[in-house]
Amino acid sequence: MAQIWRRGAVKPPFPVLFFMIKKETVKEIVDEFLAGSNNYLVEVQVKPDNTVVVEIDGDDPVSIDDCISLSKFINSKLDRDIEDYELEVGSAGVGQPLKILRQYVKNTGNEVEVLTKTGVKYTGILKAADAETFVLTVEKQVKPEGAKRKITVEEDLIFSYNEIKHTKYLIRFK
Repeated sequence: MAQIWRRGAVKPPFPVLFFMIKKETVKEIVDEFLAGSNNYLVEVQVKPDNTVVVEIDGDDPVSIDDCISLSKFINSKLDRDIEDYELEVGSAGVGQPLKILRQYVKNTGNEVEVLTKTGVKYTGILKAADAETFVLTVEKQVKPEGAKRKITVEEDLIFSYNEIKHTKYLIRFK
């Protein structure tokens, strides 16, 4: 019979077996908990030291109580004596990159910053998003032919998700 040793304890004189939690298992648990709510899963990470990081977002702001309830639910579905894991549950932070389509849809109409893989940075209003692309409306200065001054015009730029490094929601204090 395999014996389990909790990390941090005195090292036993026998081989130790650790069970890695599967990312898919955690995703299923989180999806079960969030079903029917305004909150949704953004990302699950299982690090090599068996630290499980769960990031959620919501159509409405995510509260600390939402994170605590989800954490308790995940703990009730897993066995710490078998998996020996550390759990971190949090909400998508302001200024963090948008990671899934639902976050893009939620932020339609908001000002965002887009950094392309070629290193070009754009700031504009997120106009639309679908499964393949998103549209960013940017303002630029152009000088019409024969005019003395530049004027500001809006231009829609279309990006596919695979051509960008990140898109971040911008907060401006005026």
